[in-house]
Amino acid sequence: MQPSFDRQIDITTDICPMTFVRTRLALDALNTGDVLLVRLKGAEPLRNVPRSAAALGHQELHRETDAQGATLLWLRHG
Repeated sequence: MQPSFDRQIDITTDICPMTFVRTRLALDALNTGDVLLVRLKGAEPLRNVPRSAAALGHQELHRETDAQGATLLWLRHG
């Protein structure tokens, strides 16, 4: 079962470092405890976005791959 979310962004067409810049801006706009759903594609963003979010105190809640091959990543604002 997928967790609920408060906001979502699609960064599948972005490249690093913009993948995390856009993710961070979206997280910064949320309240503590809110959940951001990030749709991303590629090995580099999949490595960097969760790691950078965790370094800033956010928590990865869930991760899955959709039918188009993109990764869906749920992050809770810390």
